[in-house]
Amino acid sequence: MKSLSLKQILTYALIGGYCFFFYLMLKITFQYIPIDTDVAFLRIKQDYIVYSHYTMAFFIHVFFSIFALLAGFTQFSKNILASYPSLHRSLGYIYMVSILVFAAPTGFIIGVYANGGLSSQIAFCVLSLLWFYFTFSAFTAIKKRNIARHRNFMIRSFALTLSAITLRAWKFILVALFHPRPMDVYIVVAWLGWVLNLVIAEIIIYKSKK
Repeated sequence: MKSLSLKQILTYALIGGYCFFFYLMLKITFQYIPIDTDVAFLRIKQDYIVYSHYTMAFFIHVFFSIFALLAGFTQFSKNILASYPSLHRSLGYIYMVSILVFAAPTGFIIGVYANGGLSSQIAFCVLSLLWFYFTFSAFTAIKKRNIARHRNFMIRSFALTLSAITLRAWKFILVALFHPRPMDVYIVVAWLGWVLNLVIAEIIIYKSKK
């Protein structure tokens, strides 16, 4: 029996880890089905659910972010790209429409009402703007057949898509280690949840260029 290389082991571990966290995100999302404004995160947003635009933006953001997480992960599969290019393109369109039309604009609206005050609000609004910009840049690049630019902006875009997972992971870690006040940890993860992702994305892009 042929042994697995270190690269293959790391790849399988990455896929397995992603599937696990995606499953957790699905569980969170299913809490809102059927539509319920008194469950999970919305229990601490009762002052805002009276605003129809906030409630609508929240549910649109939650549901379409799941599509972005699922479709985005497939875009980096060399096997899908080589063997099923039409599937790669279709999933790519689902990813971009989910973000550009639904998840990023509604994320900005939610960001305006973020917990933690002005710092958190700025963090989530900037996240939404960059998420839209990176995804749109990836879209325009592939339309111009600029593969390298498309790949680089997809890496940046998906790094921000992953903030849905990393924000919650950092929150769990910080609470377990330091037991901070809820609003304090929220302010920290509002930035940490996506800035570190973007730094890692830039390192990956830099190394790929070299």
